[in-house]
Amino acid sequence: MDVVTISPKFQVVIPRDIRERLGLEPGQKVQALAYENRIEFIPVRALKSMRGFLHGIDTSVRRERDRV
Repeated sequence: MDVVTISPKFQVVIPRDIRERLGLEPGQKVQALAYENRIEFIPVRALKSMRGFLHGIDTSVRRERDRV
């Protein structure tokens, strides 16, 4: 587990192994969420880069008549 320190300007440095694992780049936007008693940073990705990420998902679920 990595521990980071909050600077006097309320900045934190994301550890290198996490940056590399998530493919984060300088200047990239992240969404900050307060969830229960923690802070979560979610990388903002372009919609174009999300194409195909649900490949293989089961779409045979029953749907309401107006959703067909």
